[in-house]
Amino acid sequence: MTTTTLEKEPVVMKREIGLLDATLLAAGGMIGSGIFIVSADVIRNVGSAGWLIAVWIIGGFMTLIAAVSYGELSGMYPKAGGQYVYLKEAYNPLIAFLYGWSLFAVIQTGTIAAVGVSFFKFLAYFVPAVSEDVVLFSLGQFHISPAQLLAIGVIFLLTYINTKGVKGGKIIQTTFTATKVLSIIGLIGFGLFYLKPDVWASNWTNAWHLQRLGRDGSVDMYLGIPALGGAIAAALTGTVVSYDAWNNVTFVAGEIKNPRRNIGLSLLLGTLLVTVLYVSLNVMFTAVLPLSDIAGAEKDRVGITAAQAIFGQAGTAVIAITILIATFGCNNGLILAGARVYYSMAKDGLFFQKTAHLNKHAVPEFALWIQAVVASLLCLSGRYGDLLDMISFVVVLFYILTIWGIFILRRKQPHIERSYKAFGYPVLPALYILMGSLFCGLLIIYKPTYTWPGLLIALLGVPIYYWLVRQNHVEINERTPL
Repeated sequence: MTTTTLEKEPVVMKREIGLLDATLLAAGGMIGSGIFIVSADVIRNVGSAGWLIAVWIIGGFMTLIAAVSYGELSGMYPKAGGQYVYLKEAYNPLIAFLYGWSLFAVIQTGTIAAVGVSFFKFLAYFVPAVSEDVVLFSLGQFHISPAQLLAIGVIFLLTYINTKGVKGGKIIQTTFTATKVLSIIGLIGFGLFYLKPDVWASNWTNAWHLQRLGRDGSVDMYLGIPALGGAIAAALTGTVVSYDAWNNVTFVAGEIKNPRRNIGLSLLLGTLLVTVLYVSLNVMFTAVLPLSDIAGAEKDRVGITAAQAIFGQAGTAVIAITILIATFGCNNGLILAGARVYYSMAKDGLFFQKTAHLNKHAVPEFALWIQAVVASLLCLSGRYGDLLDMISFVVVLFYILTIWGIFILRRKQPHIERSYKAFGYPVLPALYILMGSLFCGLLIIYKPTYTWPGLLIALLGVPIYYWLVRQNHVEINERTPL
C-alpha cells in the first residue's frame, strides 16, 4: 500500500492591483481633508495669493521629483514593503527599521487616526451629535468625543474588509478615489465659472508681497531673511503633509500586476494628478474668497467657506459630502498599504513574528489589526494632529535618504535590472535632496517644535531594533555604504 503526503502550498500574495488601481491608490492616499484646510495656515504664513500658489507648486514639484526617482527603485525591487526595502538595500537594516518603526508609531497610524476623526468632523454638519466638540467622557485635560470613538469604528471596519483579501480593499479604493477626484474637478470648475472679478483683482494685486496675515485680517511685515525663510518653511509643513502618502503604492508592490512597469508609472500619474488638483483648487480659492476669509476660515475649513461662496448655504453640504468621500477612501488606502511594510519587516525578523504570516486570503491580517490598534490609541489621545506636524521633518528626512540611495545603488549594484531610470538623474534627484535638506534645515532653526519630537520618536526605534535582533537571533550586516 502506497501513501502520498500532500504538502500544503505556502500562501503567497496575489497580484490583483492593475495600473489604474495603483494610480488611484497613490492619488487616494494623498487626497484627504488636508487640502480643504491647510491653505488657511499657509496664507497666514505667506500673506499673498502668489506665495500661496507657489508653496503648493513647490510641494508638488518636490513630490513629483521624488515620485519619478522612486520609479527606478521600484523597478529594481518590486517587493512588498517598498520604501522599507529600498532603504535596506541602499543602507542597512537599522536605517530601514527606523523608517518602518516611525511609520508604525506615528506616520501611518497617526495619519489614519487624523483622517478617521476628520470624517466625523465633517459628518457633524449633517449629524451634530457625532461632532468632536461633543464631550462624552472627560478626565482632567483628557476628553473623549463621539468623533473619536466612531473613527475607531470606521478604522476597524476598513481593517476587517482588508483582511478578506486585497480585492475588496482595491474596489473601495478605486471607487472612492475616482469619485472624489471627479467631485474636486467639479468644485474647481464651478468656482472658476463663478469667479468674482473684484475678489480676484484684489487678491492678485501685490501677489508676491510676503507678509503675515492674521485671522482677523491684520498684517505684519517680516523683518529679515531668517523670518522669511521660517515663514516659507512653516507654510510648506502643511503642504508636505497634504502631499504625503504618495509612496504607499510602493508598499503593495507584491500585489501589483507587472510591478516593474506599473509602480513607477502609477507614482508619476498619481502625483501629477494630485499636484494639478491641489494647485487648481487653491487658484479657485483665490477666485471666490478674499485672502482675509481664507486666513480666518472657521476652524481653518477653507473648503467649506469657498463652497458657501459658490453655492450659498447648500455649499456646506456639497463640500462636506466631498470630504466624507475623500477621507473614507484615503483611510482605506492607508490601512491597506501600511500593513505590508510591517509584514516585510517581520519577514526580516524585525517585527512581531506573527506579522510575517499571510492569512488564507493572502493578506497580512495580524499586521492590519495591530496597525488598527495603534491608530485607535492615537484617536483616543487626541494628539494625532500635533504628532503629524512633529513627524513632517522625519518624513522628508527619510525621502532624502531614499533618493540618496539611488546614487549609492548605482555604484553598489550597477548591473541589476532597472526597468525605469530616475528621470533627470543626477540633476533632479540632487535637486530634491537640496530642497528637502533646505526645508529640514529651516525647520530645525526656526520651527524646532516640528523637528525634535519627531526625531526622538524615530530614534526610539534604535533600542527596539537591537532588542528585536537579539530576541529573534537575526544576523545582520550593519555596514552603511557612503
